[in-house]
Amino acid sequence: MIKVRLKPLEATALGLTVKSKFKDGNPRYNLDENQIEQLDTLRNKGVIDSCEGLEVDPTTVKHLWKKTKQESLFVKNPLYVEPEIKKAIDELQTLHELSIKEQKEYAFKYPKFKREKTTDPHCLLFDPADIHIGKICSSFETGETYNSQIAVQRVLEGMRGVINKTKGYSFDKVILVAGNDILHVDNAKSSTTSLTHQDTDQMWYDNFMMAKRLLVEVIETLLTIADVEVVYNPSNHDFTHGFMLLDSISSWFHNCKQVTFDNDMRHRKYTIYGNNLIGTTHMDGAKVDKLHGLMAEEASEYWHKCKNRYFFGHHIHHKTSRDIFSVCIETLRSPSGTDGWHHRQGFQYSPKAIEAFIFNKKQGQVARITNIF
Repeated sequence: MIKVRLKPLEATALGLTVKSKFKDGNPRYNLDENQIEQLDTLRNKGVIDSCEGLEVDPTTVKHLWKKTKQESLFVKNPLYVEPEIKKAIDELQTLHELSIKEQKEYAFKYPKFKREKTTDPHCLLFDPADIHIGKICSSFETGETYNSQIAVQRVLEGMRGVINKTKGYSFDKVILVAGNDILHVDNAKSSTTSLTHQDTDQMWYDNFMMAKRLLVEVIETLLTIADVEVVYNPSNHDFTHGFMLLDSISSWFHNCKQVTFDNDMRHRKYTIYGNNLIGTTHMDGAKVDKLHGLMAEEASEYWHKCKNRYFFGHHIHHKTSRDIFSVCIETLRSPSGTDGWHHRQGFQYSPKAIEAFIFNKKQGQVARITNIF
């Protein structure tokens, strides 16, 4: 039971006997859960009826103080939505409608590529790390310019550079590592998932659509080389929007049997190629010295079957590489520019690059390709 203050008319509506004498003129009644629910409905209806009587949109009224000869009632409006939240909802709805429209216009079955059999197959791992579409960097402050257009151009340039450098190899599989802060912000307020404000150059939905078109073009291009496995790594800048982006991309290719997706929200993903166990993670969580143990536990089914073991991390935008027992753990360079915060902290001057790796089924990693900007 909960003790609640009631006005006389409210008490009557709930079937309670109105107290004739009370000290503060506002009697309290013990109400059960059903009566509390009835009271909320009564008060909410009062707000809506009053707004309609005044020809006012109920969603624009935050609260109401209703005064008559019989009662004085202050209630909050359950239909009211803060303008910023309403704007974000409207933007998301617009983005959703645009996305559905595009998919309907482009929803066709991709032709199946006929692959020539090769006696010496390899796997290409293409990993455009930490693209940060939406980031703005001013050369006036940091010495370099970076924006959404440059981000997209660098990924496409890097992909073409990687493909040109792989001539001479034959492939039967491509692994595309996606996610890893492909988007710079995660909401309509230009902040990351943890609400850290960022400098941006466009609206969040513009960047979302740019990232979508970029991934579609990348996958379509890689499909000309070999069947593609897309591995999604959740990340700290775009934990929500990144997932929605990859879910949209997987829907785009749902008729294409030569593209597969690993799209769940696990922070560490594993895939195998021949004798190779390959792990990927954004690396904003578990530290480097834990990754080999986590791989042994989380990918135990493949641990003893695969002699060659690799873990590729992201997040820090620069190159590190070390062997921890039998696992080679490496972080990748990023193509993204240096913004004001990183410049102030001195996190600058690491080479900007797109990286890829070539694996042989038995011998493991046989080549790395770096496209530096």
